[in-house]
Amino acid sequence: MVLSRRDVVLALCGGSCFYLFTALVTDSRLATNPLVFTSDTTSKPHSQGTIDLGLLPDLPETTVIAHAPGWTIFKDLYMSKGALLLLTSTPEAFPTFPLMTSTGLPGNLTNDAERQPTEKDMAFLSPEEARSRWGGRLELGERNRVLTLEGLTLLYNDPPQFLNHCKSSFDYFHFVAELIFGTWAFLYGAFADRHPPSATADASFTPPLISTSTPNIARAIYIHSDSDGWRDGPGFNGYAFRAVFPSTTVEVMTDWIDRVNATTNTIIERAWHFPLALLVDRSAAFRGPITGHYTQRTAAQAWMEMAKQGKIDLVGNWWASVRSALTRYAGGDPTEELGAELQMPESVVITYINRQGTRRHLREEDNLALLAAIQELVERKNREGGKLKWEFNDVHAERLSLDEQVRVASRTTIMLGVHGNGLTHLVLMKPNQLSAVVEIFLPEGFARDYEWTSRSLGMTHYSVWNDTIFAYPNEPPNPGYPEGFHGPMIPLYAPVVAKLIEDHVTARTLGPSNPNNSPLHDFYAKDML
Repeated sequence: MVLSRRDVVLALCGGSCFYLFTALVTDSRLATNPLVFTSDTTSKPHSQGTIDLGLLPDLPETTVIAHAPGWTIFKDLYMSKGALLLLTSTPEAFPTFPLMTSTGLPGNLTNDAERQPTEKDMAFLSPEEARSRWGGRLELGERNRVLTLEGLTLLYNDPPQFLNHCKSSFDYFHFVAELIFGTWAFLYGAFADRHPPSATADASFTPPLISTSTPNIARAIYIHSDSDGWRDGPGFNGYAFRAVFPSTTVEVMTDWIDRVNATTNTIIERAWHFPLALLVDRSAAFRGPITGHYTQRTAAQAWMEMAKQGKIDLVGNWWASVRSALTRYAGGDPTEELGAELQMPESVVITYINRQGTRRHLREEDNLALLAAIQELVERKNREGGKLKWEFNDVHAERLSLDEQVRVASRTTIMLGVHGNGLTHLVLMKPNQLSAVVEIFLPEGFARDYEWTSRSLGMTHYSVWNDTIFAYPNEPPNPGYPEGFHGPMIPLYAPVVAKLIEDHVTARTLGPSNPNNSPLHDFYAKDML
């Protein structure tokens, strides 16, 4: 009998199906759960880095590696039905829930009670309860119904109120100078004493970060944000995140809902397991003293906790990994001169973040006067000679590519501009003995956004009200937003700013920098801890 091609294909398909069927019914473990891939009953990582909790008689209990209000690093955290679950037999050992999480609702001055976490947001779970809810009959080959998300997960519980601030460039500050800034300070400090992992041979275009003891971030989950909500209008958030963490995947609210739905089956209850997770919550951070009562910056709680412990330095070396990765990605010079003491640069590069094309800016005549005064200063200093070369950049960020903005900022010694999102680029400056930020406010107006960020990186910060200059410790005690704060008629007496820059450089080149400029000294002096 001659078989046709069709007969041969059908025979092969039938044989394959028969083989699969007999394999399933002859292996009771696979018949019960086809996801069994190991008989190892330990929680040790397998050769490919996976962690299998499916056959463990006792699931690992949750512990806290590091904590500050709004910032908590967990080992073995669980999630089921949308609640983060702390599996423990000693619940008294944990921080209070309101200092770790919230409902994720947008915040204002009157709704803190509504943002207090409930059992739907976070709860304790005993080992017995965990076994009852998720445990399989191991003696029959059933698996525990717990799925592990490998690696370090960032759980951002912030509402889109600040991640998606009217889809403006303002998102850039909250994303980079708060979320990423605080994330890196906390991770860098928490793992500072760990032995660095061995280098991999398959490094991407962005090389391993300088801080190789910090675990690789596997994923970032924006629990309350959609796919567009964590991005800013100009696109810098996505640009920066991909440049610094090229291997990290991003999940958003719909992905989180998928994970929640996977655990809410009424017949079979499941849980997700995070072997390592950093939970960040803005509302919880504002319940802490540094953020809530002084800086209004969520990253301040993370930074301060690690600074207190001596896990991060006060001159910005801890941030050098992120800064250099961004600079390299943009095609700039990523070289960093790290050390306990700030170095003296070869040049004074003044960068003016010109906001005349935005809603909040200087009076036009004052803007022109400022440009002339700074240009005259730079030309005069170069004529006089000396060891330092002077340079002036008048930057309209909206006219430059993101790469160009990064390259300019990374070379900057002194950054000045009207209070606004463009000053976030100060996080790209390489701190040195002359580094400073000059921020121009409408008189009587003040905010700590860039003041705190500057000094947390070891840079001096000056605030200017027309013809008046002030700096720590002579600053307004509280933020102020008078009428016209966001308007186009901010006054400035330009000669004062030019003289400030010249005096700043002269003082730093002739003598030591001000030792009281340390932001840690600031907080201790104010008895904030």
